[in-house]
Amino acid sequence: MNLEERLIQTKKASLSLQNLKEETRQQALAALATQLLAQTPRIIAENKKDLALAQEQQLSPSLIDRLTLTEKSLQAMAQAIGEISAFPQVVNVIEIESTRSDGLVIQKERIPIGVIAMIFESRPNVVIDCAALAIKSGNAMVLKGGKEAQFSNRVLYEVVQAAAQGFYAPEAISLIETREEVDVLLTMNRWIDLVVPRGGEKLIRHVKAKATMPVVAHDQGLCHMYLHHDALEAIKLVVNAKVQRPGVCNALETLLVHEDYPLDAFEALVSELLRLKVEIYACPRVLKIFPQLKVADEASWSTEWLDLKLNLKIVKDQFEAIAHIQRFGSHHTEAVISQTPAVIEVFKSQIDASCIVINASTRFNDGGQLQLGAELGISTSKLHAYGPMGAREMTTTRFIVKGSGHIRG
Repeated sequence: MNLEERLIQTKKASLSLQNLKEETRQQALAALATQLLAQTPRIIAENKKDLALAQEQQLSPSLIDRLTLTEKSLQAMAQAIGEISAFPQVVNVIEIESTRSDGLVIQKERIPIGVIAMIFESRPNVVIDCAALAIKSGNAMVLKGGKEAQFSNRVLYEVVQAAAQGFYAPEAISLIETREEVDVLLTMNRWIDLVVPRGGEKLIRHVKAKATMPVVAHDQGLCHMYLHHDALEAIKLVVNAKVQRPGVCNALETLLVHEDYPLDAFEALVSELLRLKVEIYACPRVLKIFPQLKVADEASWSTEWLDLKLNLKIVKDQFEAIAHIQRFGSHHTEAVISQTPAVIEVFKSQIDASCIVINASTRFNDGGQLQLGAELGISTSKLHAYGPMGAREMTTTRFIVKGSGHIRG
């Protein structure tokens, strides 16, 4: 069976997901969580094959971190499935209803998008997250993961297929495994309604250039944090944003500090980052205080490090910080740390990002943390979603018009 034939099957099978009763969706999600936990030893064994190959190929520590599955992470995935199941119904719901003076009833119904293709790199958990969101939202899914996670993706897909039995057509969620099939898939706009690329800049550019269907991109996370001179708890916030998991898209990449921020606090912050092995690329004003740091240049400000590396710049005020973010930001996550409402308001009003974080770590721009259960990705595209895409963001609406012999005059 060639790719187009499989996609036709997926399109047909999408109706079996779209038409499920909400109670059946919950049962299917419970079966998925049960299968996931029951297959934990097998999943970890397959994941170790990917990790061994990653070590042989000397892949980066951040990529290996994203690739790794553990008993704890699988339990967290099962918990997320439960959270998704417990959310209010998102499809086949009448959201708005009105009746015209002539008795014609107009309704707006929320429905699935249809078939969504998800192309992702190095994160095998995406297979389960997407399956759970597909069941909740009534969408069929075509999944294409990276070769670095081939064993993990395959075993997780088998878990999804086993859990589907008796609830919906298993073909509603399909997996493709070869790079050659991606370019073919991107021409299949008759069978695929939306494609979501989630990975590096090269992947995003390729999909945007080749896709014949709409694209919602999970683009790079060049995340900034601005410390105003009255910022509190800066060390805790910066360390969490940069160090906790440096290889993820909501990790901090550039820190902007007001010139009147207390010098002793600034020195303590930089010293703590250096103690934690963060490699700092600094502007000339910072280098006067810490001459041992590396020199930041245009390339530094434009780089999503995904590593224990950080850009650091002293700015005159919030307006210079905003101008820097407007130039180099990627519309992902931008944070302001200040006790001054006017500073926060001007930051919010002049920064365009999928998530504005106030006096907290950038690490909260995540589907699970924002109470979506899981995410398809973090959209930086705006149309039709902006920020983490949960089940509701995987839907659209249509009109239902009810008459009793009405004709238009």
